[in-house]
Amino acid sequence: MQKELIRLENISKSFDGQMVLDDLELNIHENEFVTLLGPSGCGKTTTLRIIGGFANPDTGKVIFDGQDITKVPPNKRHLNTVFQKYALFTHMTIAENIAFGLKIKKKTKSYIDDKIKYALKLVNLEGYENRMPDSLSGGQQQRIAIARAIVNEPRVLLLDEPLGALDLKLRQEMQYELIRMKNELGITFIYVTHDQEEALTMSDKIVVMNQGYIQQIGSPESIYNEPENAFVADFIGDSNIIGATMIEDKLVEILGAKFACVDTGFGTNKPVDVVIRPEDVELIAPEDGTIKGVVTHLIFKGVHYEMEVMANGFEWLVHSTTLFPVGKEVGIRVDPFNIQIMNKPESEDEEAVAIEI
Repeated sequence: MQKELIRLENISKSFDGQMVLDDLELNIHENEFVTLLGPSGCGKTTTLRIIGGFANPDTGKVIFDGQDITKVPPNKRHLNTVFQKYALFTHMTIAENIAFGLKIKKKTKSYIDDKIKYALKLVNLEGYENRMPDSLSGGQQQRIAIARAIVNEPRVLLLDEPLGALDLKLRQEMQYELIRMKNELGITFIYVTHDQEEALTMSDKIVVMNQGYIQQIGSPESIYNEPENAFVADFIGDSNIIGATMIEDKLVEILGAKFACVDTGFGTNKPVDVVIRPEDVELIAPEDGTIKGVVTHLIFKGVHYEMEVMANGFEWLVHSTTLFPVGKEVGIRVDPFNIQIMNKPESEDEEAVAIEI
């Protein structure tokens, strides 16, 4: 078991009377890549800023390696932050940018030179010491911002949507670079993004947030395959979310048809929500399906076809490598293990209420 490094206890924060974080609790372990994921305004950046010391919570504590650092200023914490805006000093060379924090700490010239070489090698920009920031691409500038942070040997690197300004190909390249750096450096990464693919690609642990509450914490696989509520299911990837009735353990009625499932403990004849991922919907011959439908839309996505199938009054989203043309009648079948049952929210606000973790 990894050692706990950061613990947020009962963190609450308001701005102008608007609650941004409400009694938030979170544990982060050494050498984890933790992603805070959620829509704009969910509180993820505020959480990062509180960990970094750039914002003070109204209530609660920030515990770092067993010590209360809630009131410790940012420059006294064993962490560094990389923002979306790289904030490189444009009048300084790359070497001078990287050395900035080390000079403030009054490190020797030979130590600083060694660290600059090491950091540039780590971000695959060897030989760039004398270049100026404006001669670099966006991706290269972001790498320098990361190099500047890691030469200070932080125990934690905070990254606030650092890839948001990059194009898709560069963003994907940087995702792999960050994973590699995290493994090489052996430090803890805390990463903020609203990009689900980014979170699923890079994280050891994802913290899904909405309206100041944590909705679910888990591995990318568990978050994707076993969402705890409709918000998580809808936010992480595409989903078919359908109102249904749990007839009994391992049997659910969806759109008037009975489907075998593996879930138990939801009661008898209870209203539930069902999540079925598009790639888990099997299209087969009409007479062999649990229900029948007609293909209404078709898009080629490169890796797969994306289809919409109208069946029993619901438009099913389907991803398949097999083409079924628009207008074709099909049967729908779903493996019992791919039907995820969730309790229905009792109120409209329940989606934003913290899940017991």
